[in-house]
Amino acid sequence: MEDRAKYALIGLFTFAVIAGAFGFVYWLHATSGSKDTAVYRVIFSGSVSGLRPGAPVLFNGIRVGEVASLGLTDNPAEVAAMLAVNPKTPVRTDTTVSLDYAGLTGIASVSLKGNLGSAPPLEKVGDDPPTLHAQTASGDMSSAARDTLAHVDAILTQNQESLHKSIKNIETFTDALARNSDNIDHILKTGAETVTSVKQLSDNLDKRTADITAGVLQVTDSANKQINIVGGDAHRAILHIDAAVTELAKHPSRILFGGQ
Repeated sequence: MEDRAKYALIGLFTFAVIAGAFGFVYWLHATSGSKDTAVYRVIFSGSVSGLRPGAPVLFNGIRVGEVASLGLTDNPAEVAAMLAVNPKTPVRTDTTVSLDYAGLTGIASVSLKGNLGSAPPLEKVGDDPPTLHAQTASGDMSSAARDTLAHVDAILTQNQESLHKSIKNIETFTDALARNSDNIDHILKTGAETVTSVKQLSDNLDKRTADITAGVLQVTDSANKQINIVGGDAHRAILHIDAAVTELAKHPSRILFGGQ
């Protein structure tokens, strides 16, 4: 009996917690949707591929809300999007609207851009919410990619013959390389051997130049020594001649009568 009472209390407590959590989430969603957002309608001409409910709404690049819903209008060429944005967002009569796509994923967002701060705020007309008309869309990312691929295909088609010739030339060149691979290896080997021979020749020339330089220095040194010896002998001979001339100048009679 006591066990049943415990289980009943645990079940009631769990149910109360779950109910409280759901109630809090509902209250948060209701208050945020009714008091903290302003609703605007945007009319798009053409496809809005990639745009989904919950997609971000940006004002001058800053997120200010999200797309609440998407629907068709009486005009089959138009799509109406309801935007829930921050009520402080300065949406005015000159505000422009466009679709932005994230990279190559094709996921779209609504982009609002402000122009003049002097423009009056956008007001609703009758029972309809304030309405903006988007700029004419030039197509989503997938359409742009298809157009690009079609352009590339047209270029390839126009230059098909030239591309075919280029590919054939590449194949011919590749085949020639394959057939002459042995010759190419021989040329490379010969080139390596030539480089080695040139290096050896350069080393030999350096050695010969060093030997010649050493020989020239040795001959020059020997010549200097010989010149010094001859110079010394000549100097001594000049001294003897000078002494004899001086003696004759003092005693010229010795030339006629002799004497030491």
